[in-house]
Amino acid sequence: METNQPKVVVIGSINMDMVTRATRFPKKGETISGVSFDQLPGGKGANQAVACARLGAAVSMVGAVGNDPTGKVLLKQLQDEKINTDWIQVIDNETTGMAQITVAEEDNQIIIVPGANFAITKSQIDAAKAVIQAADLIILQLEIPLEIVEYTAEVAAGFGVKVILNPAPAQPLSDTLLSNVDYLTPNETELMYLTKQTSVKEGMDSLLKEGVQGVIVTLGSEGVQYIEKGDTASSTVKGRLVEVIDTTGAGDTFNGALAYKLAGGSNVTDAIEFANVAAGLSIMRFGAQTGMPTFAEVQEVMNT
Repeated sequence: METNQPKVVVIGSINMDMVTRATRFPKKGETISGVSFDQLPGGKGANQAVACARLGAAVSMVGAVGNDPTGKVLLKQLQDEKINTDWIQVIDNETTGMAQITVAEEDNQIIIVPGANFAITKSQIDAAKAVIQAADLIILQLEIPLEIVEYTAEVAAGFGVKVILNPAPAQPLSDTLLSNVDYLTPNETELMYLTKQTSVKEGMDSLLKEGVQGVIVTLGSEGVQYIEKGDTASSTVKGRLVEVIDTTGAGDTFNGALAYKLAGGSNVTDAIEFANVAAGLSIMRFGAQTGMPTFAEVQEVMNT
């Protein structure tokens, strides 16, 4: 391992995505024939850990799976991506997190059963304090209990470790949590939900007032708008036009790549430009984790 390898800790969800494709959605009480079925590793936490590790960071993951065959598969898959799984607990009498996804009519319907993801405890975070303290940066999302997210952000802030919070799926956040976040990374919908504002600028300003150090809003094909505490105005990084194959995991790729660059000491603009390219490459391939690029692939696009 190179000595200057960025060290990132991801605290979050680990799911198996059960993806069924059909020509249409069944009506209530109806049985129809499907087109295909896939089991794909997912969960926002695991996705962001894989994105970050594949780019070259030393990643440790804190999370939980059930003591079941699915949990064993997902643990091995994370280990195959060279992610340190020492802080992932295997919990008896709990199922591994599962997302049941039906894709039809150019849309999807999703049911998430959190299972072991909601069995993460504060004592598990306490056990991982040494690895959190040694990190360059930690990433959090909202697919684990909110009290664990709040506690972890407080622990990291106490150590002076930078925190990225990807506020998805969106839910109300306390001022205490926001004041312990260095970079909040909502998409436009999540920003409007969190702030009850009607424009991106007003939403960003209101989050800065609540104590966040920096707000990075992803706007799909329109790129990314961001502002840091002390800036007089927000800045925009343009989106990149790519052929869309599968947008699943694009946001997680963006967050993982952003964390990789920020943990390595890059400024925010450079980190966002890099993350934009990484997310663009992931959209051109099928699957959330399967589509995530390597550092060499991102660099090649950036050099052209």
